[in-house]
Amino acid sequence: MDLADAGHDVEMFELRPFVGGKVSSWKDKDGNHIEMGLHVFFGCYYNLFGIMKRTGSFDDNLRLKEHIHTFVNEGGHLGALDFQFPIGAPISGLQAFFKTEQLEPIDKFHNAVRLGTSPIVRALFDFDGGMDMVRDLDDITFTEWFTQLGGSRGSLDRMWDPIAYALGFVDCDNISARAMLTIFMLFAIRTEASVLRMLEGSPQTGLHDPIIAYLEERGVKINLSSPCRDIIHEVDEEGKPTRVKGLMIGTSKEMKEFDAVVAALDVPGIKKALPESFRKYPMFDNIYNLDTVPIATVQLRFDGWVTEMENEGYMMNTSGDQSDGKAPGIDNLLYSADAEFSCFADLALTSPGDYYKPGEGSLIQAVFDERAFGRSNEQIKEDCIKQINALFPSSKKLNCTWSSVVKLGQSLYREKPGQDKFRPKQATPVENFFLAGSYTYQDYLDSMEGATRSGLMVADEIISRADGPNGLAAKSKAAKEGAAVV
Repeated sequence: MDLADAGHDVEMFELRPFVGGKVSSWKDKDGNHIEMGLHVFFGCYYNLFGIMKRTGSFDDNLRLKEHIHTFVNEGGHLGALDFQFPIGAPISGLQAFFKTEQLEPIDKFHNAVRLGTSPIVRALFDFDGGMDMVRDLDDITFTEWFTQLGGSRGSLDRMWDPIAYALGFVDCDNISARAMLTIFMLFAIRTEASVLRMLEGSPQTGLHDPIIAYLEERGVKINLSSPCRDIIHEVDEEGKPTRVKGLMIGTSKEMKEFDAVVAALDVPGIKKALPESFRKYPMFDNIYNLDTVPIATVQLRFDGWVTEMENEGYMMNTSGDQSDGKAPGIDNLLYSADAEFSCFADLALTSPGDYYKPGEGSLIQAVFDERAFGRSNEQIKEDCIKQINALFPSSKKLNCTWSSVVKLGQSLYREKPGQDKFRPKQATPVENFFLAGSYTYQDYLDSMEGATRSGLMVADEIISRADGPNGLAAKSKAAKEGAAVV
């Protein structure tokens, strides 16, 4: 968007028949919207919100949720972090942790002791200094950090593990302390950071379509089902890449020349796309040390309202107009320490624009991590229904009328300790070749905001280098003229 706004000619190539990367969605043959994950917009997604405001989708396509993070425990017992308070952060956060039903009193005490000795305290008066302390904690797990000075196992098991799974699909024993504390610090310092929003409908209609319209209005050409077969480049006498000439596209292997090339990919994508010669640079070679986590996104349609536990009549009633969030149940993101899915929601409530269907009930969307990935789709579906019934016992009276299971074998990069040193910057040793994606180095890690931020950083790099006698355009022109003379 920034490149197009700055007057540059931009052309995009997408392998699949739809855009969006890990935030993609599409329709099946019956018109059901299918997703590859559960996408929640936290209040600290400042750059992504900026994009949405530019496209006009922020006010119309996001639904604000109550400022509560709800945990659903076996038997239908609820716990919460309720951030609703007359005074903002950090007071609103402190009272939320103090009052939560999710932890026993002794665990609340140990929780307070550990958080009271964390980088969050410094960040209250020196945010950059606190952030530096957090970055230095990438080499230990959150469990190691949390238990060093008083944190309890009970807090990890009942509260922090569900949050860790929701953040990176790994538990506290395996996730980097840096990954967890980055988010916690934002929540502690900025009142709006922990506020939740969800799309009015699917990612395609609510997020991507407005961006596509914005780009096409500015002359950007978007090529779908157009895989990049090779990155054509020049090398020096040592065989190291010096400059990218262009891309070989599609089954016809058409050569497309560009002044600059951005590889906006995920971890498996960039590993496949980079020519072997690029690995002569440590920055590119380090990418191959990054691992990924597998996930399975499950969607279950029921003939009633799963999360309505107080009134059986309401739970069973799907008649009339219950669109626009009017249906009974919990209209928010949900966590659980007693299920194999890290987070879940009833999309017919939270995102009714595309997911509510007249005469039908809940559309539960849950994301399973690698603990369940190896099972068959049918087994994952059955396990999801069983675990939903355990969390909401009254839902045993409901029937599942439709289901979808989408497996993604390589999802987010695995946010285990020691990964920051492998994450590349956006500008690379090849002067006109750039990297974008949530795995690249920025503080929002592997998230929608991280991907957005990386793209904006790339745009800044290209715009600052584009023009002038030594700019990217001039060097590209000189290279072509030199090739023509030869």
